[in-house]
Amino acid sequence: MYIKQVICNCNINMMNGYDLSNDYVIAELVKDQILENIFSFLNLKDLKNCMLVCKTWFRILGDENNELWRFHCIRRLSEEVLRSDLLSNLPTYKTKLRAYLHAWSPNDCSRNIYIKPNGFTLHRNPVAQSTDACRGKIGFSRGRHAWEVIWEGPLGTVAVIGVSTKQAPLQCQGYVGLLGSDESSWGWNLVDNILLHNGDTQGDYPMMNNSPKYQVGERVRVILDCDSGTLCFEKKYEFLGVAFRNLPFNTKLYPTVSAVYGNTEVSMVYVGLPLDG
Repeated sequence: MYIKQVICNCNINMMNGYDLSNDYVIAELVKDQILENIFSFLNLKDLKNCMLVCKTWFRILGDENNELWRFHCIRRLSEEVLRSDLLSNLPTYKTKLRAYLHAWSPNDCSRNIYIKPNGFTLHRNPVAQSTDACRGKIGFSRGRHAWEVIWEGPLGTVAVIGVSTKQAPLQCQGYVGLLGSDESSWGWNLVDNILLHNGDTQGDYPMMNNSPKYQVGERVRVILDCDSGTLCFEKKYEFLGVAFRNLPFNTKLYPTVSAVYGNTEVSMVYVGLPLDG
């Protein structure tokens, strides 16, 4: 109702001769610039609902690189991170904003971890004899999802990436593979290329002879298929094979890492629907 009143006040001359009781007429006649200005005051949930109103609104909100999405993006992200290499694989403002909303959660991590101001990078404090983990803000229980993990500091003796449920612990004593230490988490230890789940090693990964070790700064793409219950990884755009099968259905799984090295940093960038081929 508020949107309708604003539109009518801005377009009285243009609306003359039209039935203003018809919401569809109002929605279709308003100029794009006025709609973009109004949409800039709405939250993201309301914008999602607005996409269902009519073809015109869907077209405007479907343009992922227009001024509207730029406005919402710069409200949350600094110019520095928007221009950084970290988000270089995300072509539009809307995909960058979506990645930010899926990034590491400052409220779902070990007390020895904090999230840096860019919103995408976690920093593990130098605490001795501790293994610390962090989860993403949003978990997934259906569909296919991909995100990139970039380890930007030393790995230490254990550096694990993967997924977990909310039940998985985020801190423990000693230097261990915390992610994969129970039935609620699944992880790939980048240091020695082994898979971890339920406290046991699940074999070497990837399944190839003389598999190269992870190099600091490389991007690893994590691919979660909730519908088929599989977790896979890619490195340098090379598919490394299925790491885990039979993941639980109808259970939210969160992007997760666990680290042991002091002052190491790990970034996570949500990509969205993985590309096949």
